[in-house]
Amino acid sequence: MPPRKTAAAPAAPSTIKELEDLLWKAADKLRGSMDASQYKDVVLGLVFLKYVSDAFDERRGDLRTELAAEGLDEDQVEQLIDDTDEYTGHGVFWVPPAARWAYLSANAKGLPPAEGEPGKPIGQLIDTAMLELMKGNHSLAGTLPTMYNKDNVDQKRLGELVDLLNSAKFHGQGATRARDLLGEVYEYFLEKFARAEGKRGGEFYTPQSVVRVLVEVLEPTSGRVYDPCCGSGGMFVQTEKFLDAHDEDTTAISVYGQEFNERTWKMAKMNLAIHGLSANLGSRWQDTFARDIHPELSGAGGADVVMANPPFNIKDWVRNEEDPRWRYGVPPANNANYAWIQHILSKLAPAGRAGVVMANGSMSSNSGGEGAIRAQLVEADLVSCMVALPTQLFRSTGIPVCVWFFAKDKKVGRQGSVDRSGQVLFIDARALGFMEDRASRALADEDIAKIADTYHAWRGTPSATESGIAYEDVPGFCKSATLAEIKAADYALTPGRYVGAADVEDDGEPIEEKIARLTTELYAQFDESARLAAVVREQLGRVE
Repeated sequence: MPPRKTAAAPAAPSTIKELEDLLWKAADKLRGSMDASQYKDVVLGLVFLKYVSDAFDERRGDLRTELAAEGLDEDQVEQLIDDTDEYTGHGVFWVPPAARWAYLSANAKGLPPAEGEPGKPIGQLIDTAMLELMKGNHSLAGTLPTMYNKDNVDQKRLGELVDLLNSAKFHGQGATRARDLLGEVYEYFLEKFARAEGKRGGEFYTPQSVVRVLVEVLEPTSGRVYDPCCGSGGMFVQTEKFLDAHDEDTTAISVYGQEFNERTWKMAKMNLAIHGLSANLGSRWQDTFARDIHPELSGAGGADVVMANPPFNIKDWVRNEEDPRWRYGVPPANNANYAWIQHILSKLAPAGRAGVVMANGSMSSNSGGEGAIRAQLVEADLVSCMVALPTQLFRSTGIPVCVWFFAKDKKVGRQGSVDRSGQVLFIDARALGFMEDRASRALADEDIAKIADTYHAWRGTPSATESGIAYEDVPGFCKSATLAEIKAADYALTPGRYVGAADVEDDGEPIEEKIARLTTELYAQFDESARLAAVVREQLGRVE
């Protein structure tokens, strides 16, 4: 939650680059003594604790100045300075004395024995700080890590980490800037840890460029936003950024989420708190299929926007053939892809929209009755757009991915000025993106804009109308297909089947002349190859 700017001039804040470098060094200090998933929890927990303490100190300084300006003397100020409402009312967590960074920093080597009391290592002090912080702030209940005093946590290195974090300042440039600073650092760390954990990292982190595709296409500006497998909360954070970038009210959305993994659920709670987002993620982690914690999201009270990146091709999931969510067919026992899709559709309001990241196989699979379910979804006119994404966007999997977009209402109205009933937009974006390194691809801003603008022009959304963008089919990239065309293709939804090949630009050279020229060039290359082969043989003969 964001603090308010102080009247005094505190120490200069760290830049993003400085903070990222500093904190990654901090992670490295513990890397040798625990696995990647554990040191992720340790470091992110401490970063969060440092932030809330900095925010608390900043608000405390503001409050002291405000009270003094009202003419209160020091004694009166001290009586009011610990009023918790003065902090929580300004979007700042109440931090009890034992959880304040100054106290932990002063005792980074632990508390020595005193007056018959045994000494306390720094890990025990941090665990106590986390417990006190959760006790003093109901929204953090059950969220923060408390494993700092475990045997496999090197207490000396942990103390050095606390010392290193003293250099990180999450205040001094105003509430919003301080929050954004930590938010960027937290997201940077989530990505770094996801890479470090490889396949397991995909359980809590969706690449930012993929998230942005969903957000930019769906444009969630108000209403109920839901993610049934929310990971670390990236969809919600990107939604907040979208609202901020378009000067929209970030309080106009209500966030609902569910997460099955305990550690990931806790990360999401911290991530959303850092970004100042109030979210209903339930009182604990839960399996979406076994226990839907948001039954209130249905019918007229359903979600206005759903965004999700479910785990791909789950074979072991809680399946009940009588589940009312399977309106379009019972998903196969060995693959939950269509269970996720139907769960999401069951949550949409009458005019709701959704974007779901899926493995490419979901677009054409006919195994276990999936083809029949897909046909039902198409005939119900629920599919609005299919996007095939480039490979290597996910470090956690080599499986090619796509995005399904759904719309309960494609008629003319708030969602768009063009009636797209009975049509589906296909976008083949496999050629977009750039290689960040040898193993990972990302979508550039212009790539994301190209996908989103194509959809908005097709649907005639207000943003497309304002920009004056008109839709037209582009061979090799996008095609608006009718349900009849999709039925003729046996309900396969692979964009490449519909968009065709890209037009080849005519270079003006007559075909007969081009063939003759290329044939001459090819024979010349053959001759050169033969000459070089003779040279190589001659040189080898001399060596012998």
